[in-house]
Amino acid sequence: MTQDQKPSGEAGAPEVLFEKRDHIAYITLNRPHKGNSLTGTMMPQVRAVWSEVRDDPWIRAAIVTGAGDRHFCTGADVNVVAGRGGMSTGTGPLTDEVFWSPRQNRVWKPVICAVNGLAAGAGLHFVVDADIVVASERAAFMDSHVNVGLVGAMENIGLAKRLPLGSALRMTLMGKDYRMPAERAYQLGLADELVAHESLMDTAEEIARSIAKNSPAAVSLSQQAVWGSLEMGYAQACEYGWALLRMHWAHPDSKEGPRAFSEGREPKWTTGEDD
Repeated sequence: MTQDQKPSGEAGAPEVLFEKRDHIAYITLNRPHKGNSLTGTMMPQVRAVWSEVRDDPWIRAAIVTGAGDRHFCTGADVNVVAGRGGMSTGTGPLTDEVFWSPRQNRVWKPVICAVNGLAAGAGLHFVVDADIVVASERAAFMDSHVNVGLVGAMENIGLAKRLPLGSALRMTLMGKDYRMPAERAYQLGLADELVAHESLMDTAEEIARSIAKNSPAAVSLSQQAVWGSLEMGYAQACEYGWALLRMHWAHPDSKEGPRAFSEGREPKWTTGEDD
C-alpha cells in the first residue's frame, strides 16, 4: 500500500498502517476521525510493527506519522478510558508494559518522527523517543495528562531531555491551556526541522534515504552511543563509545568504507540480508 492510498481511518480500516519501501519503513497512525488517538488494541499492532523494523535487516530507517492534516496523535482515546472505568495497565515494570515508541521496543535503527499536526499526551512517546523530529508548520505540542487526572511522567521525562526544564514543566503542569506551536518547538529543539506542511513527508524521506545509504552497522552503533550517553556521565559515556567503536573495527564495513572511498566507488555494506 502506497502512502497516497492510505485508508481514511473510518470504521473497519486498519488503525496502524505499515509499509516498507526503499529500505525505509513507514508507520502511520490511522484514526484521523479520532485524532489518531491510541487504544489498547493498537499497542500489540504497534509492538509487532516495531519488532519487524528491529528484526528485518532490509529496513535501515523508519518514519512514523499520523493520517490526515490535523493531528499527529492526540494520546490515549479518553472516551475509551472512561468507558472501561479508568486506565488499564499491568503491574510490571515499564519494559514489560509499554511498547509505543522505538526505544521502548529496543529498536536501534534511526526513526524520523514526521509531526503533521497536534501531538499530545501519549502521542509524545513517538516524538521524544524519535532520533530526528520533523514538524509541519501546522504542528503543535501539548500534554493533557493532568487535565484528566493522570500523571504526566513517561512522555514528560522525555520532554525534559529535549527541552529546557521550565518549558517541559510548563507543558506538563498547564495541560491543555498551553500548546507549544511548531515554531517555538523548533526554537527550543523539540523539533529538529520545521517545514511547510506540504513538504513534511518529502523532508522526512530525504533524511531517511540519506541515512539508509550509510553502513547499517555503523549507524546503529553510533545511534546507541549517543542515546547511551544521555544516561551516563561524560567520562563513562566516552568509554562506552570507545568500546562500541573498537567492537566495530572487526566488522567488514569498517574496511569496506575506506576502501570504497579510496577507489572512488559506492560502498557495498554488509547488511545481514539473505540476498
